[in-house]
Amino acid sequence: MQTSRVPAAVDALLAILRARPALAEVAIVDGPTAVNLTSRRRIYVGWSPSAGQQAVELQQEFNGAGARTRDEVFAISCYAESRGGDKDMSFRRGDAFDLVGEVEAALRATSSNPTAPNLGGVVLWAELTTGNVLQEISEGAQVGVEFTVSCRARI
Repeated sequence: MQTSRVPAAVDALLAILRARPALAEVAIVDGPTAVNLTSRRRIYVGWSPSAGQQAVELQQEFNGAGARTRDEVFAISCYAESRGGDKDMSFRRGDAFDLVGEVEAALRATSSNPTAPNLGGVVLWAELTTGNVLQEISEGAQVGVEFTVSCRARI
């Protein structure tokens, strides 16, 4: 019996982002990674600096009498990062938001993909929700955008 859609949703989100042509040169990382700063543009799925080790926050409850199915809502922690050897924060900030924009575009429904917000049928609904912008100078400008992909599912 399936107890959660979280594992399938994280895997589906990773697959969708890795298949997106606009993100071909971006490292799409599953969870936290060892320190390797060779890639200047990254999107982490299941990790963000503020979330620490919490990859996904979830809640479940029975959806009605009879307790046959459960509704599940969860938020996948994510982080888009742009770093460079320069000190141009404006460029890095714009680039980090461009990365988040590609994630949002991958989740949105379009005429050619009318069911996009459901992660390929894994969940009932998925969307970008909360976020934070982090900036620092460490061997150059670094800007990151923490965001969540919030989902609803029935199990």
